Amino acid sequence: MDAMASIGDPCCMTATSRHLYIEHRDATRNMARFYALSIEPTLFGDVCLTRRWGRIGTRGQMRAMSFSQEEEALAYFAKIQRQKASRGYRECLT
Repeated sequence: MDAMASIGDPCCMTATSRHLYIEHRDATRNMARFYALSIEPTLFGDVCLTRRWGRIGTRGQMRAMSFSQEEEALAYFAKIQRQKASRGYRECLT
């Protein structure tokens, strides 16, 4: 019985769901790139950080990383966000 109660327990699921979509455009260099990040809970109680990147208009590439702690995923999310901002990526204002 206790095992069944813990499956539906909402405190076991992560409450944070974050998404970020940024672009880097430079017409003089024919550059139009995107970078997307999202943090989502998995069915197994872990947290998944999904990264997608590539040229705007394409599917690009994708990489997913699992973390056991939400704080680890958030720290990695912030690190990537800082790196991309320093390289000229900005949020879209459309």
